[in-house]
Amino acid sequence: MLYYLLFEKLYSVWSPLRVFRYVTFRTAFASLTALFLCILLGPWLIAKLREFQIGQHIREEGPKSHQKKAGTPTMGGILIIVSVVIPTLLWADLSNINVWIALVSLVSFGAIGFMDDLAKVRKRQNLGLTGRWKLAWQVSLAGLLGACLFAMRAGGSYSTEINVPFFKQFKPDLIITSLQSSPWTYPLAFLPFLLFLILVLVGSTNAVNLTDGLDGLAIGLMVIASGALTVLTYTGGHAELASYLQLARNPRTSELTIFCGSITGASLGFLWYNAHPAEVFMGDVGSLSLGASIGVIAILIKQEVLLLFIGGVYVIETMSVILQVGSFKLRGKRIFKMAPLHHHFEALGWQESKIIARFWIAGLVMALFALTTLKLR
Repeated sequence: MLYYLLFEKLYSVWSPLRVFRYVTFRTAFASLTALFLCILLGPWLIAKLREFQIGQHIREEGPKSHQKKAGTPTMGGILIIVSVVIPTLLWADLSNINVWIALVSLVSFGAIGFMDDLAKVRKRQNLGLTGRWKLAWQVSLAGLLGACLFAMRAGGSYSTEINVPFFKQFKPDLIITSLQSSPWTYPLAFLPFLLFLILVLVGSTNAVNLTDGLDGLAIGLMVIASGALTVLTYTGGHAELASYLQLARNPRTSELTIFCGSITGASLGFLWYNAHPAEVFMGDVGSLSLGASIGVIAILIKQEVLLLFIGGVYVIETMSVILQVGSFKLRGKRIFKMAPLHHHFEALGWQESKIIARFWIAGLVMALFALTTLKLR
């Protein structure tokens, strides 16, 4: 909006406004807008959540030390979504389809989380939508995204090739071209890509959701992950940097830098209130929307594999749950004292603040490693 008004319309009247054409300038202001918007609206939203008695319900099988957190306002993810959407609408070029895909994904997956949180509040227990319903909604939205990307591919604005770290020339295409010749087999040609997209999007969404179990843990890691994605979206859209790093340049994705910057700023703002001891929890409305956002960004900039390192702690937390459930069903034994992994360390006697800090450090190391692969490949 401001991009259109200040650059497209008023640039010819006052030349200094040309600064608004630069993505770096608008990303910085989007980040600051998101940060201060979140901090300013935080007290009002927390008060409203308390007024409507929208508090967290702690599951009985969880750590006993968490019972004192019962009643803490939840659904604070609404604040995050608002603090991301408004700066993006203000500072991004809204004629860019990638920006709208990112925004719609953020809000859509946030809506699933909202329904889940609302169900928990109404039932007054930590049981919202069933896992099957949540998964069905997530897969459906991933399918709609896949259809949109197929249309973009036909127009030449999206590639279904996958970038593999450390191998610059190895870029497998997930479309089976041999099946595109016949109308009967044409849909099957896109099946591998669609399944991969669902895996990335649904996986990232639920990974953030599973990690959101300690004060500030998930949102602190999101600051790191979104910051790394901000770098990737900028380099991928910059002609000289993309050429130097031998990245597949797509100038249309450079506007996603502003979206990523908004997530970083909003996450920092929410951390202001979610830091231990938390005044508000993000709830599923926050974790699902943020998880989907980083997944969508990775898909749009073709860094799906690198997302495994950028969100490394999220991946490890998810794997700990998968291994725990699998081991118990197959062997009748548990690998960890409790899953996800952060609860295992709580059971070992680690202080919550120490677990959070150490997981942040691990997340930062993994994100930095992900960025170094751009040159090491």
